[in-house]
Amino acid sequence: MGRAWQDSEAWALVGDMSEWTGVDLEWLLLDADREELRRTDRAQLAVFAVGVLAHAEATRLGLLRGAVAYAGHSLGEYVALYAAGALRLKDATNLVAERGGAMQEAAQQRPGAMAAVKDAVAEDVEAVLEQCRAEGFQVWAANLNGPTQVVMSGADDGVTAGCDRVEAELGARWVRLDVGGAFHSPLMEPAAKRLWAALREAGFAAGHAPVVANVDGLVHDDGADWPALMERQLTSPVRWEACVRTLTGKTGCEGFLELGPGRTLGGLLARIDAGAPVVSAGTPEALRALAG
Repeated sequence: MGRAWQDSEAWALVGDMSEWTGVDLEWLLLDADREELRRTDRAQLAVFAVGVLAHAEATRLGLLRGAVAYAGHSLGEYVALYAAGALRLKDATNLVAERGGAMQEAAQQRPGAMAAVKDAVAEDVEAVLEQCRAEGFQVWAANLNGPTQVVMSGADDGVTAGCDRVEAELGARWVRLDVGGAFHSPLMEPAAKRLWAALREAGFAAGHAPVVANVDGLVHDDGADWPALMERQLTSPVRWEACVRTLTGKTGCEGFLELGPGRTLGGLLARIDAGAPVVSAGTPEALRALAG
């Protein structure tokens, strides 16, 4: 992920983030192998760093002038909080490091799995998972990504039961995700407790640009209780469809710029609101092309 950024002006930030966390981010971004990046503590820092680099370059090129609101999916919410001025980069980086370590530890204590369900109405999938829980299985909706895409999370047997049920009862397709734990589910409660101490000490700004939160899909700006929102984020579903509908509705966003690696959010947005213009830019070259 990092090679495209090596020669950018923003690359100096990698050294700062490495110093703050004690993790060699340059090595993570350039040389780490797949097995190393399967560790959620390492993966989260790497993805966060690329998001920060993309934001720095977009800012330098003037692409964020006139931005009316920010949002990020799961880990990306920390990049959004930094971009909106709610967190200094040092605080955001240290929180991501603590979050990744807490989630890694919780996953070792309470192993779990995740699976994405496609082509099924979200409400129907949630109803099936509720039935599974009534029968004693630990499985929950973790990401409400769109009208017909839900990610489930929970104990391995719970996710297996959920996959079997949505296929049999809803005719839905599903795919297991290559992740290290049952993220955004109650099995992450130990991580939320550990992260809470760091969140309380972080210097969240009293005033900042609007950010639409994962846990409720609502706009939060001046006076927002971000420590409480981000603690809840670890054990609650990411309500991404609600976030997008708030961005296109209440905040009046007329177009979207996705920063960071990949084009996942742009694809999800197109399914939620096909008429909303979206551009995904994950390299300096792509951002420079946008700036003309």
